[in-house]
Amino acid sequence: MEQVNSFFQAVNTFLWGPPLLILLMGTGIYLTIRLGFLQVTKLPLALKYLFTEDPEAKDMKIDGDVSAFGAVCTALSATIGTGNIVGVATAIRLGGPGALFWMWMAALFGMATKYAEALLAVKYRVTDENGQMSGGPMYYIERGLNNKFLARCFAIFGIGVAFFGIGTFAQVNSITSAVEISFKIPVIVTGIVLTVATAAVTLGGIKSISKASELIVPFMAVFYIVGVVLILALNAAQLPATIALIVKSAFTGHAAAGGFAGATIMVALKSGVSRGVFSNESGLGSAPIAAAAAKTRSCVRQGLVQMTGTFFDTIIICTMTGLTLVITGVWNDASLEGAGATTAAFRQGFSAMPMAGELIVTIGLIFFAFTTILGWNYYGERCTEYLFGVKGIKTYKYIFIALVAVGPFLKLNLIWTIADIVNGLMAIPNLIAIIGLSGVIVAETKQYFAELEKKEAEKKAIA
Repeated sequence: MEQVNSFFQAVNTFLWGPPLLILLMGTGIYLTIRLGFLQVTKLPLALKYLFTEDPEAKDMKIDGDVSAFGAVCTALSATIGTGNIVGVATAIRLGGPGALFWMWMAALFGMATKYAEALLAVKYRVTDENGQMSGGPMYYIERGLNNKFLARCFAIFGIGVAFFGIGTFAQVNSITSAVEISFKIPVIVTGIVLTVATAAVTLGGIKSISKASELIVPFMAVFYIVGVVLILALNAAQLPATIALIVKSAFTGHAAAGGFAGATIMVALKSGVSRGVFSNESGLGSAPIAAAAAKTRSCVRQGLVQMTGTFFDTIIICTMTGLTLVITGVWNDASLEGAGATTAAFRQGFSAMPMAGELIVTIGLIFFAFTTILGWNYYGERCTEYLFGVKGIKTYKYIFIALVAVGPFLKLNLIWTIADIVNGLMAIPNLIAIIGLSGVIVAETKQYFAELEKKEAEKKAIA
């Protein structure tokens, strides 16, 4: 096992070297410039679209399987997961407090990437043999770039992420570990319950997954955020110094201190960007698969809605976790890692009621990770359908459920390493497609906002 772990670590180090980090960040920066900082200037409009129904969605003839809100909840169910609790702790443990700053930067530019890939997903989506919408990178790579090879590569890597990365092992392992620590429930018991619950929802397809996501995602996000706000309020006096430490460490690295081994700027950047991508999945190509199922005629409108996912996932929820870890000083304890570090931070944050802090993390982690399993089941299903047709979906689902069952018994370090590798492989063909189709993205965006301005002018003229 030691040799296997070393091999995967070497592959991961090579894959997540400067070239991929530059490609991820560079694509986001490139799109940000070409779209005129759309993720900042149009964020209020995007939030409005998220919480108001598209008038056209009431038209029974409109393409799509779920509401725009349902599509973004499905995407958020997959993105808000262990990356927000375990991934943030891992990033800060490796790269120091500065890693959180680089997560913010990855999210800021990642919002432009998320917008672009969702736009393309809706524009190039198709209807499958079952009458459901199918879309995502495999379709815009094939239909937009005319490159079937890259499209198939993406679909294969997508199934790999669903099976061996974000979709199963990382989530299941985190849930069972947290439940065992907090409630002393044996891993095998939690694994069985989780497997049955996964099967009950995922076998119902996108509509079942979307309904579950619409119920769970808003609740779990508010529940977790309220808990963190209470901790930050109790430690408000230390907040300015904590933020200053995060920013300073991002540009100077962090020397060895306490149980922390020390980290350079590059280690902080690599840890922050890789864990940021793991958490919000911008550029990975996963969220556009959910976006393609939305009932909408406008690819731009859905792109705006989907980019709010990165905002909520990283700018809000990952920040909450990161601030708690740094403000309590737990990040620097070498004996703690993953969910254990975050749990310890919450226990310390609620020093008068440590069990309350532990319950917030455990319950949050259970919901976050479970919904991620649901979302990634759908992503892998659409990749399977692209490669093998609808006949392959049932077999895929049974394999997925079986992998959920064995996930609790794998080691954490190896799980995260495999997750990072398949993430990187999935991102490469998707980012190539986004750059290659950037002209389409810009043209669609300009046309949409020109028409929107025209409608607004007409309304003012009538008024």
